[in-house]
Amino acid sequence: MTKTDYPTERLELQALYQISQLIGSALDIKKTLFEVLQILHETLRMERATLVLQEENGEQLSIAASYGLSKEEEKRGIYRPNEGVIGRIFQSGYPFVVPDIHSEPLFLNRTGARANLPKGEISFIGVPVMLPEGPVGVLSVDRLFGPEISFEEDIRFITVVAMLVAQFLRLHKAVSHKQQVLVEENLLLKKELRSRYSQHNIIGQCKRIQDVYNYIDKVAPSRATALLLGESGTGKELVARAIHQASPRADKPFIKINCAALPENLLESELLGHEKGAFTGAANLKKGRFELADGGTIFLDEVGDLPIALQAKLLRVLQEQMFERLGGTQTITVNVRVIAATNRSLETCVEQGTFRADLYYRLNVVPVILPPLRDRKEDIPLLLDHFLQESNRMNTREAHLSSSVVQILCAYSWPGNVRELQNLIERLVIMADNEIIVTRELPSYITAEPEPENPKAPFCRIGTSIAGEPAPTRELPPEKDAHKSLQEMEKEVVVDALRRHGWVQARAARELGLTQRQMGYRIKKYGIALPDFLR
Repeated sequence: MTKTDYPTERLELQALYQISQLIGSALDIKKTLFEVLQILHETLRMERATLVLQEENGEQLSIAASYGLSKEEEKRGIYRPNEGVIGRIFQSGYPFVVPDIHSEPLFLNRTGARANLPKGEISFIGVPVMLPEGPVGVLSVDRLFGPEISFEEDIRFITVVAMLVAQFLRLHKAVSHKQQVLVEENLLLKKELRSRYSQHNIIGQCKRIQDVYNYIDKVAPSRATALLLGESGTGKELVARAIHQASPRADKPFIKINCAALPENLLESELLGHEKGAFTGAANLKKGRFELADGGTIFLDEVGDLPIALQAKLLRVLQEQMFERLGGTQTITVNVRVIAATNRSLETCVEQGTFRADLYYRLNVVPVILPPLRDRKEDIPLLLDHFLQESNRMNTREAHLSSSVVQILCAYSWPGNVRELQNLIERLVIMADNEIIVTRELPSYITAEPEPENPKAPFCRIGTSIAGEPAPTRELPPEKDAHKSLQEMEKEVVVDALRRHGWVQARAARELGLTQRQMGYRIKKYGIALPDFLR
């Protein structure tokens, strides 16, 4: 090696170091490939560096990145796998040198980037970009040739660069595949959740909840004011958000205000805003919630608690979409969709004079009553499972509910509705001593709640199951047994049902329209002896 070789060797090492550093930390493939080719130009004076890759259909090769070509020239760089110098390099898997591009018939100059260059000064060097499964592209550069240029040295160097590029492409392909798998898994999980928990991010499959879904689908596309009625904890805010997300305003603000949570003297300022100096402490101009919700949706929770003096101003906003800030004279116009909710009977409030009748009729355009949890008990297992998973994730636990706990919770009346259920599950997960949550860990007010009898399932003639499906009819004993007590007849009915179902208590309970807990209570109450194989 001569002394003049050392500077070239150092420049090549420098270029390889820069390229390896660049590839090792890159995420943007297009930008990275461009910068790799830029290094070749700036460090080693390699002109018109180009990376041609095989397209997904495999029918042609096209320029994926270049340095020194215009966008128009890049677009023209399309080749068939057996066409010209690029095609020969790709098919053979070997480097190829064109000492003089003007005297080589295989050199197509498809891009037109070399049309105006002087003759006899430009050589072309191309090497394949190889992966284990075969060639995926061609890396090429132009060189000013002369006696001081060694084609063998350039081929060796560009081949090393092509290997680095190939590894980068392979890594990017693996990352892209993994991302695609994650996207597909995410879509499948969302689809599974939708099928399991229905839609609109609301959990439930019972008829009452299906009616709510239908309400959301019909109301969401319109501009009509929606009124959500129901007990506290039934999910009124969740339904309001679902209406907003399913509406054309989904990409606009969703602003919530609880009309019962703020003092009367602050509520008007929160809703309509105030000007600077409007009252003591108003040091700056403040936009109200209606102004912030312009173009979107405002959710007025507990609207039944709105002060009577403010109801007239709210009515004007609903009717005219116009208002003035507190202390201001400028009329502000907004485009806001209003969704209101309350756990009060607004009709009763109107009768009592605490709620304006005209505002009630303006809000009551498309009302819906959200069912309490005690009226949708078939959804309780789904809710238990959902909130249990959420609490486990947030508290890094792996708690599970025992079957007896699930049975008790499904029979509980839930006066606090879904909110109470969610809070209880989080409490149980946090306080659980073991992975399995057992009955003794339940609060006493749940285990002590009296078991309600099913009024639809008297033992003299049982005609309805707990699920609402027709159950087999059980007639009273013949008249000759009419002297038996009601308890004796009830015991006989229970024993007969157990025998018909092979002593499977769940099936017998279902026939009689009872819960498993009620069935177990009667077995214990009447001292019914179970077969030996069940003991």
